[in-house]
Amino acid sequence: MREFFGSSLVKVGLGVLVLIGTALVPLVQSQQEQVLTIAFDAADLKTLDPHFASATMDRAVVDMVFNGLVRYKPGDITVFEPDLAQSWQVNGNVWTFNLRRGVMCHPWGGNPGYELTSEDVVYSLTKAADAARSAYSGEYTGMTFEAVDKYTVRITLPTALSEVLFFPKIADYAGGFIVCKKAVEDLGDDAFKTNPVGTGPFMFQSYSPMEKVVLVKNPNYFRGAPKLDKVVVRYMSDVTARESGLETGELDVIEGRPEQPWVEKMQAKPGTVVDTFGPGETVVIHWNMTKKPFDDIRVRWALDFCLSREELVAAIGPAIAEPLCAPVPPVLAGGISCTDVGVLRYDQNIETAMALLAEAGYPNGFDAGEVVTSERAEYLIPMQNIQAQLAECGVKVTLKVVDHSSMHTLIRQDVNPMVLYVAWRPNADAFLTRFYHSASIVVTGAKPDTNFSHIGGVDADGDGSIDSIDSLIETARSELIPGKQIWLWQKAQIEIMGLNAAYPFYIKKFVFARKPNVNYGYTLISTLALYPPINELTSK
Repeated sequence: MREFFGSSLVKVGLGVLVLIGTALVPLVQSQQEQVLTIAFDAADLKTLDPHFASATMDRAVVDMVFNGLVRYKPGDITVFEPDLAQSWQVNGNVWTFNLRRGVMCHPWGGNPGYELTSEDVVYSLTKAADAARSAYSGEYTGMTFEAVDKYTVRITLPTALSEVLFFPKIADYAGGFIVCKKAVEDLGDDAFKTNPVGTGPFMFQSYSPMEKVVLVKNPNYFRGAPKLDKVVVRYMSDVTARESGLETGELDVIEGRPEQPWVEKMQAKPGTVVDTFGPGETVVIHWNMTKKPFDDIRVRWALDFCLSREELVAAIGPAIAEPLCAPVPPVLAGGISCTDVGVLRYDQNIETAMALLAEAGYPNGFDAGEVVTSERAEYLIPMQNIQAQLAECGVKVTLKVVDHSSMHTLIRQDVNPMVLYVAWRPNADAFLTRFYHSASIVVTGAKPDTNFSHIGGVDADGDGSIDSIDSLIETARSELIPGKQIWLWQKAQIEIMGLNAAYPFYIKKFVFARKPNVNYGYTLISTLALYPPINELTSK
C-alpha cells in the first residue's frame, strides 16, 4: 500500500478508501449512475408500438428506443440527417438506401440482439403500410419495399416525390421508425406495445402500469454509448405533483402547462429553467362558406378586420404563442412569415370591418349562431377571446362547450359556421391538402377530412364559379424542383387568403421545465417528438 499523509490507500471498485486506523473512509465517491427522470401530463401510456404512438407520453419513449432511415436534426426539424441509412440515391421514383453496418437491435427476452439488416427495414416499412398494424398506413399507399442485399433497401414510389415530401415518411417519426423483425415476430404485436425493441440510444427495461417506464442506455449504440445510464419516464397527470417533484429533485424534467401564468410562475422559481419550443401547433379559424352570411366574401373580410391576432397572442401569452399569418407556418418549406404575407395579414381595423358589414347588408352586425368548441383550454380560451372580439363589431357568437371527443365528431358533421382548429402537419402539402383540397371537404368530400371552409366546393368570391386550388396543390405535390415547389405552395396560400377561407391566429409552443443541470446536448428550437428529445448526448 502507498502511504498517504500517514494513512493508507485502498482501491475499491471505482472509488478510493482511506485506511485510518481500522476504519475505511471514502476519499473519492464511486461514480454514480446518471439517471434522468422526466414526468408527463398523463395517467399512463397508450402504446409503445411506434407505428401507433401519437400522444406525447408515447412518442417520447419510442423516440428514445427507435431510429429511422433518416432523422430530423436534434432540435431542428428543418434539417434532415442520415440515421440508419448512411447514404442514398434517387432515380425518378426509386430511392435506394445504403444501411450502416454493425447497427445492433436491442436484446429482449433472453435474445442477445442481432445486427439490423435490410430485411428488418423492409419488414418495418411493410408493417407501417398495413392499416391493421399502423396508424400511418396512408403515408405509404402504392409504395413497394425491397431488400436488394443485406445492407441495401430499395423503395419504389407510385409517383416521384421531392425530398421535402418523401423524407418525413422514412424519418424518425410516426411510420418511419424502424422496428426489429425478429423481436416483433417473437413477442407478437400485442406484447410489442409494452415491450418495444429497437436500435436507439436507450433500451426498454420495464413498464409499471400507471406509474413509469424505465429505459437503460444502449452501450452498443452506433453513435456511441449515451452519457445517461438510465431514463425513467413517469406518468403524473397532477401538475402540482410534477412541480413539487421538480422542486425536490425527484424529477429532472416535467411537462408544463402551455399557459403564460404557468411559464412565469416557474421562471420565478430558483433552480428552474423553462423551455418553450416549436414547431408547436397552428391555431386557425376556418369560415364555413356554406353557411350564411359567411358565403359573402365581404362578411369574411369584415370578420378578419374585426379580429386582432396580436390581442389573442397577448391573451394566450407571448412566451407560448407567436403570430401566424398564413396556412403553412414559416418553419416549414413553403411557409410564409407574417413579414412576407403583406396586406393579406388583415390587420385589425374596426372602421373597415363595419363598412364592409354595412356594404354586405349588416350595418349592425349579425347573429352567427351556435359554435361548438372543446372544453380544453387550448380551444376554449381562444374561442372566448374571439367571441369577445367579434362582439365589438356586432357579431354575436354563442359558444356550446362540449367534451373534446364530441367536438371532433360534431365539427366533422359540419355543424359550425366557424371552426377553430388546433393542429400540426409535417409539411406544406399535408396542411394544404387536408384543410383546403376539395377532396378533404367535411361530409361531402371524396375523402372527408378537415376542409371546414368548403373551399373547392363553393363560389367563394361570388363570381358565379366554383373556386378551387386543387390544381395548385396537386402540381406542387408532384414538383421535384425545390424552389418551384416552394413557390407553388406559397401561391396556393395566397389564393386561399385572397378567398379568405380561413384566418390564421398563432402557433402554440410546447412547454417543459427542467433542472439547470440537465443538458440536452443540442440547441432546442423545434421537434416533432412533442417533448425535448433525450439522446446519447443528453447529460445531467
